[in-house]
Amino acid sequence: MCSSVTLKFLWRLHLRGNVKSRKSVLRTVDVARGAGYSVQQVRDLERAGVLPPAARTESGYRVYAEEHLCAAFAYRAFAKGLGPVEARNLMRAAHRAPAADVLARLDAAHANLHAERQELALAKHAASLIAGEPVSDTRPSDSMSISELADALGIRPSTLRHWDAEGLVVPGRTGNARTYSPEAVRDARIVHQLRLAGYRIEPLRALLPRLRAGRRWEEVLTALAARDADLTTRSRALLDGAAALAGVLDQPR
Repeated sequence: MCSSVTLKFLWRLHLRGNVKSRKSVLRTVDVARGAGYSVQQVRDLERAGVLPPAARTESGYRVYAEEHLCAAFAYRAFAKGLGPVEARNLMRAAHRAPAADVLARLDAAHANLHAERQELALAKHAASLIAGEPVSDTRPSDSMSISELADALGIRPSTLRHWDAEGLVVPGRTGNARTYSPEAVRDARIVHQLRLAGYRIEPLRALLPRLRAGRRWEEVLTALAARDADLTTRSRALLDGAAALAGVLDQPR
């Protein structure tokens, strides 16, 4: 059984007379139109092993079937949910590996998304608390050394040195030793939570100066909400991909 979208497309072809039944052959252009690709992209996907090899007519034309359309739909969804590289690996396995191995890969993808959701929930809670911490009227004794801050965050001092080099969390100096003010400690805690939530260095580098200048810590929560929406989109893409993948795994192996 393939996805409902795939079956609707096949039914439209049937009504137009392009195919006589779900078992009838499909042209390259049929697969391209059904899955939202160009004809060349369909050929490229077959060459990459994302689609199973097409049969050929005596004159050399490719002959596709429902399983090819299912595979194209599955790859399109998985590329959105997992990224193109992992999606290609998953679809290649779907054509060659035992079904149990393919399903195990899919289970792992869902588990990874679940772990990201749990980390995001912690990051949202921590950011909301950190944003309200007062930093005025601080005392020099409130500052922390690099080892103290690393221990407090549960990270390595080398990570803090990397954040310093990237301009994310820049400490002061006492001689040659880094000294983190309460403001820098708060920045480090927010960077740590956002990194756990999957945010890359470059977006954080652009965000933090605006936060420091305007005390607009609500932007952190907005960024986390955007991450939440992205996870939802990826989860739905995995669901759509799994529905289409069923049509691939149901084929004789």
